Amino acid sequence: MTVETSPEPRLEPSRQSSLSTAAARNLATTTKSAPQMQEITSRWLLRILPWVETKGGTYRVNRRLSYTVGDGHIDFVQDGTDVRVIPRELGELALLRGFDDVDVLTALADRCTQRDFRAGEVLAMRGAPAEQIHLIAHGRINQSSVGKYGDEVAVSVLADGGQFGEHALLDADARWDSTATAETAGTLLTLSRADFAAVLATAPSLQAHLERFRSLSRNRQTRHGEAEIAMSAGHTGEAQLPGTFVDYELHPREYELSVAQTILRVHTRVADLYNGPMNQTEEQLRLTIEALRERQEHEMVNNREFGLLHNADFKQRIQPHSGPPTPDDMDELLCRRRGTKFFLAHPRTIAAIGRGFSACGLYPDNVDLGGQQVPAWRGVPILPCNKIPITEQNTSSILAMRVGEKNQGVVGLHQTGLPDEYEPGLSVRFMGMSEQAIISYLVSTYYSAAILLPDALGVLENVQIARSGS
Repeated sequence: MTVETSPEPRLEPSRQSSLSTAAARNLATTTKSAPQMQEITSRWLLRILPWVETKGGTYRVNRRLSYTVGDGHIDFVQDGTDVRVIPRELGELALLRGFDDVDVLTALADRCTQRDFRAGEVLAMRGAPAEQIHLIAHGRINQSSVGKYGDEVAVSVLADGGQFGEHALLDADARWDSTATAETAGTLLTLSRADFAAVLATAPSLQAHLERFRSLSRNRQTRHGEAEIAMSAGHTGEAQLPGTFVDYELHPREYELSVAQTILRVHTRVADLYNGPMNQTEEQLRLTIEALRERQEHEMVNNREFGLLHNADFKQRIQPHSGPPTPDDMDELLCRRRGTKFFLAHPRTIAAIGRGFSACGLYPDNVDLGGQQVPAWRGVPILPCNKIPITEQNTSSILAMRVGEKNQGVVGLHQTGLPDEYEPGLSVRFMGMSEQAIISYLVSTYYSAAILLPDALGVLENVQIARSGS
């Protein structure tokens, strides 16, 4: 049996009864935005630093003469599982600061013995005889002691490049003043007092250097290591007053202005024919300057010559006690200088700070900064800076700084009044036109940063910013 089906009705195409929007747009004037750029950030560092006019392109930081020697980080070389200290890096020890006899330094480096340690291992016990110096190649070590009331108190946390026990090299009666416990597995190199004495006995240059070191140690110093200014107070009558003078560093540090430059090229046909409603040259220049300013801030944080991360004093570098940032870590960073004005951290680090504070039942305050609410700790703003690097291990750093010349803090350096100046410290110079009708402009900005006193800048290093598994 067959079933007849009726044919499907044929759909006639609808006839257009009005002008389509696609065709209408050919006659319409569109509304356009200015060119957008994702690279632009808040650039808080460039905004908060007081800028000092630097005529002659060089800024000299004069300080009082200081007798502080050494105490820097030490670098190592690794060959498989074998670790060796770089001989010249031993000059970072206070005892060997300024000593440059490579043969003697090599002999000392060759006598260093590698020791691998595990998490929880006690590397030095408070009160026990100290007979060697420990150089930390890798790992975190917690130093603790006994407080006034018999409870255990944290002294410091040491990490890669640190050292402890230097006093044991010359003092036969030296004892450990704190207990050193490994928080992670790692590797250190040890140099015993006996090995140091064996090299010293055959090295007249080292003997002469140590004699100079002892004479420096006998000079009267302030607690900051500066030459003491003699004075008398609380006397009566016609007491003999001491004479004095303020000595200066003979070779103060000088900061030369750095430069970021690029050549902007614009075709004359673009500049002539396509300048409405926006000026093409101005928009090209605006985005180019934004990119230069971003690079400027990156260099002021990361440049090895003058960047803040690499030029912070070693005494002002501290380690977190447990990895993630805690209120105690922020307080320790804050208390190391007077008049801290700003914290600077990567946005992800600021999020980790919030998590660490929440875990303690606390939350950062908010303060008004130029009409904008920003998080703060103890009234000090915590500002974002995505130029602070994050390592592959998800660790980063937090900077704390005092700013301004009057406060003997951190300052930015620039020079204004440049030829063809477009913005303060930035010039745009016409370079001519090529045979292809392309106009070229040289865009340059000159800048640097100076740390006037060592305690003007502090860094909390190796801050863990990854979320915990729990």
